[in-house]
Amino acid sequence: MTTSDTRPDLEVVVDTADPVEIPVAAPVNEDILDIVDDLIVHLHEAKTMPLSSNALVDREVFLTKLEKLRASLPDELRAARWMVREREAFIARTNEKSREIIDNARTEADALVADSNIVAEAVEEANILVRRAEGEVRRLRLEAEDDIERKLQRMEHLLIELTSQVQNSRAEFHQARPRPPEVPL
Repeated sequence: MTTSDTRPDLEVVVDTADPVEIPVAAPVNEDILDIVDDLIVHLHEAKTMPLSSNALVDREVFLTKLEKLRASLPDELRAARWMVREREAFIARTNEKSREIIDNARTEADALVADSNIVAEAVEEANILVRRAEGEVRRLRLEAEDDIERKLQRMEHLLIELTSQVQNSRAEFHQARPRPPEVPL
């Protein structure tokens, strides 16, 4: 059950008696706001159930419009989701590389420690390698986070613009319409 944002007194009931399988729609050149407007109109025109504020909605029509809406979303949203996954994978790879570098440094340090003549030098060399490895890992991580932050910021601005457009459209939709002139009898 879904409650409409435009009419708080109207609850929408989707008829689930016959499940309908709808194929995923191919990308459509239809404007996102037009699809949202169609969905709103569809909800407003839905039949109300007797003695209730619930409405009966044609599932197939509603789902088809939602699929069109999903297909019309900008590619930047998919790209942002992909970038987040790539960032996590990159950080995991970077952490693995850092572990390898640290393990290699420790192994080399242990080998140097075994030789009693150069123990002090081995400890110092191992510490330098570990610090370099940690510095390199930190640098790689910060560069990746900066890059992803810039891209996510661009996505955030796009989403803010889209939200603003939707809010403006909703505000226009809800503006009071002038009453029609009265017809003399």
